[in-house]
Amino acid sequence: MDISWKSIVARDIVEISIPIIEYHQNRDDLQSWLKTRVGKVSDKINVIVTLRKSLDARKSNIKYNLRLEVFTDRDFPEELKLPDFSPLKKEETVHIIGFGPAGIFAALQCLQVGMKPIVIERGLAVKERRRDVAKLNRDGEMNTESNYCYGEGGAGTFSDGKLYTRSMKRGKIQEILEYFVLHGADENILYEAHPHIGTNKLPQIIEKLRETIIERGGEVRFGAKLTDLKYEGDTITKLSINEIWESCNQVILATGHSARDIYYLLHEKKIALEAKPFAMGFRIEHPQKLINTIQYHNEQNASMLPPAAYSLVTQVKGKGAFSFCMCPGGIIAPAATDNGEVVVNGWSPSKRNGEYANSGWVTEIGEEEWKEFKSHGPLAALEFQKSIEQKAYTMGGGEFKVPAQNLIDYIAEKKSSNLNESSYNPGITSADLNGLYPKEINYRLREGLRAITSKLKGFDHKNAMVTAPESRTSSPVRIPRTKEFHHIELLNLYPCGEGAGFAGGIISAALDGVRVVKAICQKNEA
Repeated sequence: MDISWKSIVARDIVEISIPIIEYHQNRDDLQSWLKTRVGKVSDKINVIVTLRKSLDARKSNIKYNLRLEVFTDRDFPEELKLPDFSPLKKEETVHIIGFGPAGIFAALQCLQVGMKPIVIERGLAVKERRRDVAKLNRDGEMNTESNYCYGEGGAGTFSDGKLYTRSMKRGKIQEILEYFVLHGADENILYEAHPHIGTNKLPQIIEKLRETIIERGGEVRFGAKLTDLKYEGDTITKLSINEIWESCNQVILATGHSARDIYYLLHEKKIALEAKPFAMGFRIEHPQKLINTIQYHNEQNASMLPPAAYSLVTQVKGKGAFSFCMCPGGIIAPAATDNGEVVVNGWSPSKRNGEYANSGWVTEIGEEEWKEFKSHGPLAALEFQKSIEQKAYTMGGGEFKVPAQNLIDYIAEKKSSNLNESSYNPGITSADLNGLYPKEINYRLREGLRAITSKLKGFDHKNAMVTAPESRTSSPVRIPRTKEFHHIELLNLYPCGEGAGFAGGIISAALDGVRVVKAICQKNEA
């Protein structure tokens, strides 16, 4: 066991590496065991707090790397508690369009600074939304206003709730994580290297966050859809919600990456938009046991290890091909938002104990890919995306069945005569996915896989398969804003989160919601 001590701003920090066998033998009383191991002032230690935990599986001697904060009798960690919420100022209201991570945390931040959030959400609350998602999976029936993307919590509600981001400059990630813990998430999300909540737990947490918003004076309306807006000069003056006009002060647009009608509305109103690069491809699905074998190189301690994940990236003709949103022990879900299109996405329960592992395998999409749609101006990338989803619907045979192919057959460019099993519930249809995307996109996806499988032995296993399209990786449209976070033309419109093109995941969207509200406060104080 390797141990090192550091002193950071009068804090005692211990970094320790523990073989997984030793860790699991003592996990029932880890605090007591660690006290006997850290050495320095161990007799005075009363609490040990885990700051960071990561698995090192690069070699056969797999271990956990822990970063711990040690508290003695002289100091003690503060208990987590909700921040202080300021009394609401009646004249200061903020309309928040969309109740995904950006909208939720924008509303919470509004309440902290005394502004009343009025949340407008086109979809339904979690409980009602569950029924619509079940109908889609079971019967292939789509509710275009309540599905995997629309409704309370946004697209993240029925995801596996990944809570990490590559960007460390957006704001205080810890505050977002603490909000989740205070509303029911496991405390391990505060220190896991790649924290996630799980799709079985996230809906209840989202409900509790909504309850906090309402209890503190916020307003949340479900089944409320932004259908029009009016502006005079550089200011939005009115919003049409379900065809009823109401006045507004500040407007935060946090509608997510799938609310295409919002892009169409803004374009119709001649409000500036931009086509934006994104990524597309498909979902790869393997037996989870196979991924465990590939990644861990160690069958002996398999029962002690979490379901293995992977992160893969390569370059083909100067463009990236990479894995995206990898879901150990998860399922593939239908993420379309309209009839006549299919989209796949993935999620995992909190224990990640499902039979299959799935991940997006995507490549960068730029102007050269959507050049045939240039006549659509800033919506060119969106129209290209939509055309692929509609083509996939036809290839799948309708009823939200998806075109599918065994991985080895996709690489070999031949249709599968017998498909492998899949977790995708509405059903799969054998098709040659080389016919879904334009030639260059397929080439990058296919050659990228060839490059990966030459290094990752066993990845191209006969039981692996692909389903398509994985097309909603991020928004194909950006709603441009200034450094003060308002739209470049409208001073009281604040594009926010994934739908505006400024975030990519739960945490980055939540942080963007907080940043936008802080910008509104700065403007009000000026």
